[in-house]
Amino acid sequence: MAIPKAALEELEKRRAAAKAGGGADKQEARRKKGIMTARERLDNLFQPGTFQEWAMHADHDCHNFGMEDKSFPGDGVVTGTGIVDGRVVVAFSQDFTVGGGALGAIHAKKLCKVMEQALRVGCPVIAINDSGGARIQEGDDSLSGYGQVFFRNVLLSGVVPQIAIIAGPCAGGAAYSPALMDFIIMVKGTSQMFICGPEVIQAVTGQKCTMDEIGSPAANAGVSGNVHFVAENDAHAIQIAKKLLSFMPSNNVMDPPHQPVPQLDMHPDAEMDKLVPTSPKDPFDTHTVINRLVDKGDFLEVHADWAKNIIVGFGRIQGISVGIIANNPAVKAGTLDIDSSDKAARFIRFCNVFNIPIVTLVDVPGFMPGVQQERGGIIRHGAKMLFAYAAATVPKITVILRKAYGGAFLAMCSADMGADAVYAWPTAEIAVMGAEGAAKILYKREIAAAKDPKAKEAELVAEYRQKFCSPYQAARKALITDVIAPSETRAIVSLALRNTLTKRESRPPKKHGTIPL
Repeated sequence: MAIPKAALEELEKRRAAAKAGGGADKQEARRKKGIMTARERLDNLFQPGTFQEWAMHADHDCHNFGMEDKSFPGDGVVTGTGIVDGRVVVAFSQDFTVGGGALGAIHAKKLCKVMEQALRVGCPVIAINDSGGARIQEGDDSLSGYGQVFFRNVLLSGVVPQIAIIAGPCAGGAAYSPALMDFIIMVKGTSQMFICGPEVIQAVTGQKCTMDEIGSPAANAGVSGNVHFVAENDAHAIQIAKKLLSFMPSNNVMDPPHQPVPQLDMHPDAEMDKLVPTSPKDPFDTHTVINRLVDKGDFLEVHADWAKNIIVGFGRIQGISVGIIANNPAVKAGTLDIDSSDKAARFIRFCNVFNIPIVTLVDVPGFMPGVQQERGGIIRHGAKMLFAYAAATVPKITVILRKAYGGAFLAMCSADMGADAVYAWPTAEIAVMGAEGAAKILYKREIAAAKDPKAKEAELVAEYRQKFCSPYQAARKALITDVIAPSETRAIVSLALRNTLTKRESRPPKKHGTIPL
């Protein structure tokens, strides 16, 4: 018996209404501004024809909130699963054309359902945020909804990757769900993320500010460090999300999507020998080393606009997916300060929970000195790096390019902090402190008594550097694995990664360590 035609027509009518969201006019107005609709964003994310929508016909419970004459198609959010580069991914995309994308009880229920599905099947979550915040008419139901979403963000944390795209407003409590995820991408010109807007700040504190100062992509990426990437537009944001996924596994019990080359290339790279300045005091940009270390110079830098004295990001070395952490002497001499310690520690912990090997490039003169750093808690923040590296059980390969002084040397994953292999270039200096400072302290009397104090100081500095800072001294004490030429770095690191990919390390049973937050 054939299904009644009227039933099929009713189904298509309802589907069309749901897909129209807040109406064709609102959607077209956004397109004219260069903004994708909620569904277009998902179409851009998933392989064609693979998106399976969840709860398309959901709507708010209008009888309880004095909105009997209003309709909220999909309750302001599109949710479901699809395929991204051959892998299942769960996603939701808030629809600003429907009630400003505000979150109510049904909206929250839809988010929770797909997040629970991601947990069950072990797949990544991509959240596209474009919402005015809580639906005021629903009162504490909206607050309850946010609480349920936050709880699931934490439940998924460390189990499946979570990526948030801020494509529109994301204010107040709504900002905490992205903040609980692994990576945040903001879109230039259309997105804002903040807890209190300029009006509230002025009313409460008397301080005047603009949205650009507190909630713009530039402020969140370059000042507060809340955001990891800034995209030019919606399409670029989705491209970044896909690129991120290409380096990581779908869940914490899988290996990353390594693409090992059939035959390792052990040929030297002579250009590496030309990168380091002659003087250890001269700055240089460690990006130049990274770009020659990773395959085809393809490096996805994370937090590129924040705490630039340290570099973190993803790449592949002869096909092996790795996380790279490197001091950058071109900024603040490569010292570790409060922000760079936080930046590195967070990245290390992400790599560890998702089984991504870590390669560390060291050129660090120490922790940043200063009253502001001390009063700001540099001890506590620097300890985060020590904790993160020591707790990490993934393969850890360290290469010392130049300076490796004091506690900062340990914080950059020395052998004693669990590195599986530590290599040093001939230009490396491994010591408690720099030769200049140490010589002034140890040979103060000899320098003062000399006929030419400056010449004597230079002589003693050179002597101290040779006796106590040379990488061969560290090698003699088995503190490092080997001294290598810069040209050999890519080949040797590639081989070390292959030799440690099967690494398994057990730790004492516990809920978790108490990282100094």
